[in-house]
Amino acid sequence: MIGLLIITHNNIGAELVKTATVMLGMCPIMAQVLTVMPNSDPDVVLSEARRYLRDLNHGEGVLVLTDMYGSTPSNIAAHLADENQVKVIAGINLPMLVRVLNYPQLGLHELAEKALSGGRDGILLCKPLSEE
Repeated sequence: MIGLLIITHNNIGAELVKTATVMLGMCPIMAQVLTVMPNSDPDVVLSEARRYLRDLNHGEGVLVLTDMYGSTPSNIAAHLADENQVKVIAGINLPMLVRVLNYPQLGLHELAEKALSGGRDGILLCKPLSEE
């Protein structure tokens, strides 16, 4: 089974996991959340992220989801992309996470594609109800 590592600012990742788990009734994937606070030392967080990768990778790989591309959490995650059996996706949102959690049986490449499609497909312009 693929491991899931979420690296975000503040408590964004923890709250997304908590919300998705409540929606689904469980978290079917081994997951860890790494929080990056404004005063976090990026080198210390990167070291911790690498430790989480080792804990989460049971031979099938780890999907890393992070928040805003180019930010500190994303930059830390980008260092992990050089590791074997790691895919990193920036721009985590709740539809992306729910999609990932709904397909725990997929391989790393396929799960990364599901994450991308869930993230994109979950972004919609909501019309006023009077227009529907």
